[in-house]
Amino acid sequence: MTAIQTVAAALRGIPRGALSLIYPPTCSGCGAATADPGALCPNCWSGLRLIEEPVCPRYGTPFAVDLGIGPLLSPRAIADPPVFDRCRAVALYDGEARRLIHRLKYEDRLDLAKVMARMMSASGRALIAEAECLVPVPLHRARLWRRRFNQAALLGRTIAAAAALPFVPTALERIRPTRSQVGLSRAARAENLRGAFRVPPAEAARIRGRRVLLVDDVTTTGATGNAAARALLRGGAASVDLLTFALVGDPIG
Repeated sequence: MTAIQTVAAALRGIPRGALSLIYPPTCSGCGAATADPGALCPNCWSGLRLIEEPVCPRYGTPFAVDLGIGPLLSPRAIADPPVFDRCRAVALYDGEARRLIHRLKYEDRLDLAKVMARMMSASGRALIAEAECLVPVPLHRARLWRRRFNQAALLGRTIAAAAALPFVPTALERIRPTRSQVGLSRAARAENLRGAFRVPPAEAARIRGRRVLLVDDVTTTGATGNAAARALLRGGAASVDLLTFALVGDPIG
């Protein structure tokens, strides 16, 4: 047994409470002290613009005012309904939510995936309850090689495990590279992703006739979710919902 293995074995034998005295838990976002490991500190929590009801049933965009007259479609959902059935997200994509996603994707903070996935499980519990399998939005193999991990798969695997749902990361593939979506208009984003996804024939049986929960880190215009959902429906899925950590946009109204 190596020295590292010896130390690790010794630490596993220390009661959790005593271990926290040696290595106090810290905030997953900023590193400040917290009461529980894997939690966010009050400052990081306050930096999240959490999405709460009422929201648009299709896009998940929050309304600024609760009119108390039941679910209302947003003007966008009426004028441009998405391919997916419903979208839900934890927070609006600014401040702390943006920082968490950037640290996960670009600073290799893979530990954040578990924290973010737990929040997504809470925000998307209605979608998760009706889902029959979970599929992450894939990266093209060239981008996956450069980044070394797919953040959507990290989030999706944790959500699926907690909900005891089949996790099917190979049910959808990105068959051509696409340029970065940053700075593109809504129409350009949709065109950029046209024909980018497909369900491999060998994987079609795993989603055929099933309600699929599609997982990604952020929804901007919905172009990625639409393109992925369209491919899943063509591949035989019964329906597709979308769950992300953050949503770009301001409350309606």
